[in-house]
Amino acid sequence: EVQLVESGGGLVQAGGSLRLSCTASGFISIGWFRQAPGKEREGVSCISLYGGGTRYADSVKGRFTISSDSAKNTVHLQMNTLKPEDTATYYCAGRSGPCWLEDYEYVDWGQGTQVTVSS
Repeated sequence: EVQLVESGGGLVQAGGSLRLSCTASGFISIGWFRQAPGKEREGVSCISLYGGGTRYADSVKGRFTISSDSAKNTVHLQMNTLKPEDTATYYCAGRSGPCWLEDYEYVDWGQGTQVTVSS
């Protein structure tokens, strides 16, 4: 059974940092998505596990860094200089194809982890 498990969410003040982790196996790429109340889900970042290619949404470039630890089947999303507008439920998802930030390309999803950034 395919499983993706996120961890690392929490409450942080603006300007602070959090690191999210996603434990998963059997995928070509892992993506991070987020959804805030009343808003559509958006792609944040993704990584191709076998080539290392990455993508970032413009809103997080320069602040977020995605990386993978193949030995632990884990993908991390390091989030720095957090802003209140980063507040959302963050999901990791896997797909059997290249890294892409469109959510319809992903077939397996984690349960989500809440990130709240206070001003």
